Amino acid sequence: MALELKQSLKMSQQLVMTPQLQQAIKLLQLNHLELADLVSQEMVENPVLEEVIEEREDHMAPAADNNSTETTNDPNAEGQREQEIDWEKYLENYSSSPKTGAEVRRDADDLPTYDQTLTRSETMSEHLMWQLHMAEADEVTRAAAAAVIGNLSDEGFLSGTLEDIANEELIPVDDVEEGLLLVQTFDPLGIGARDLAESLLIQARVVFPDDRVVHRILKEHVTNLEKRDYKRIARALGVSLPRVLEGVRSIAELEPRPGREFTSEEPRYITPDIYVIKSEDDYVIQLNEDGVPKLRVSNYYRRVLSGAQKGDKEYIQEKLRSAQWLIRSIYQRQRTIYKVVESIVKQQRGFFVEGISKLKPMILRDVAEDIGMHESTVSRVTTNKYVHTPHGTFELKFFFNSGIQKGDGDIASEMVKQRIKSIISEENPRKPYSDQAIVKMLLEEDIKIARRTVAKYRDMLGISSSSQRKRLF
Repeated sequence: MALELKQSLKMSQQLVMTPQLQQAIKLLQLNHLELADLVSQEMVENPVLEEVIEEREDHMAPAADNNSTETTNDPNAEGQREQEIDWEKYLENYSSSPKTGAEVRRDADDLPTYDQTLTRSETMSEHLMWQLHMAEADEVTRAAAAAVIGNLSDEGFLSGTLEDIANEELIPVDDVEEGLLLVQTFDPLGIGARDLAESLLIQARVVFPDDRVVHRILKEHVTNLEKRDYKRIARALGVSLPRVLEGVRSIAELEPRPGREFTSEEPRYITPDIYVIKSEDDYVIQLNEDGVPKLRVSNYYRRVLSGAQKGDKEYIQEKLRSAQWLIRSIYQRQRTIYKVVESIVKQQRGFFVEGISKLKPMILRDVAEDIGMHESTVSRVTTNKYVHTPHGTFELKFFFNSGIQKGDGDIASEMVKQRIKSIISEENPRKPYSDQAIVKMLLEEDIKIARRTVAKYRDMLGISSSSQRKRLF
């Protein structure tokens, strides 16, 4: 078979991801705070960029008029003010103020710096290690206890097995167990347990030392306790049901996560990217531009460019192009977000007027077709961005949800979730509604939904099953 070279023409389409396009896509995905950080960083790295400073009138400054000047220059007025204050007595009292020591003039440099005034809370590991240093134990047990402390989860439970710790630290398993028993005597109670039952039992032995029913429930009937099968526990222990319920109440007073007080989860603050404000019978959309500098290309570098040498000229031209692309990309981002939110307000007007009960089913394609953009663009715009509405602050993705069949048309799945949450919040804790009962209640409202869908929505809302919600006391 002979090989030969040929030339041929072929037309094809392909998307080339230029650096500018990548930058535009990246900006589109950023939320308000991330955009502010990026713009600030770009201003540091690109000298061509400068912030547009908007001059504002100081409305708080007092207006100068002739009347105020005349009043100030009136000698009688000054005499009256001098009569109001006895300066001699004031200076006498000031000079005779009590002295607490040598008079030393403190300079600003003598004051503690900001970082010296910062503090932080004690960690669980530090708290336990402090107790370990104070405990009476031999060096082997101390080393094993330190290894145990290093293998505790944030909730205070032992991560891994004693064998794993022994292999990692090259310590006999028996010594690791001695170290574990030592740690379990530390504060907070229940620390260092291998599971929830052991943690609760450690606490119960200290808090309720004489309650044998509580001890036996935690040692022998944890599974039935989880199932709330109190009658079976009563039969197995040979005690009355009220006595078991009394023990369960005592167990409910214990701490299920002994390390909770040491967990320091930082609050997550949400800054809305968009505000939708009601103005009479209409809704006004405002983009949040607070903290995001308004950029422009420096005229100074434009002038320098004309007389710059070759190497400097190339550098300035590169920075100028980068600055122009950034300004253009930010403008395009703001314009795209505005169009997406404008479409959402138009299609979800019932929500903005009355709230979640009027939320309609809507998918990304509905907005994409309305504004003439691709679904992927709408997806990027609505991810991790929040809008402040008359009914609260929501992520933009909140407005996109599937439809549930109803007699007079489809309704939003989010509305069904809120209805399920409302039904469960109003139930009798002693007789909670089953998923099937909720299905029937929704059907009475002409909302057709399967039992498994109710269970799925309930799990998404973080609500337990009816057997776990049941309360006997």
